[in-house]
Amino acid sequence: MKPVLVDTDVLINFLRGKQQAKEFLLSHLGSPILCSVITVAEIFAGMRPHEEEKTRALLDNLEVIPVTRAIAEKAGLYKGGIRSHSLELDDCLIAATAHLRKVTLATGNERHYPMNDIGKTVVSCE
Repeated sequence: MKPVLVDTDVLINFLRGKQQAKEFLLSHLGSPILCSVITVAEIFAGMRPHEEEKTRALLDNLEVIPVTRAIAEKAGLYKGGIRSHSLELDDCLIAATAHLRKVTLATGNERHYPMNDIGKTVVSCE
């Protein structure tokens, strides 16, 4: 199975015990599961103190991809080229990571990723 880059909402849903997020991640065991360093920051920004141990255990099992200059440049092109008031720079950085690593982005919110040059898989938040 090909590597997949997971968005913040997929990991949050997994940590909250959402069945479809659990099934998705379990189905990708044995292949690289990646996340952006941006996702790590987003998760820690919303984490409650009692969730830290479980959160760290999950992140320790993922390959965390740093933001490089190439990723930052691609994200800037997304942000400057897509006219949407709801397009956030953090989502552009995550999308650029998926694009440059040539992996599918797994997200629970496809609207955050209007980019046409990335592969996307929607993981329901149910």
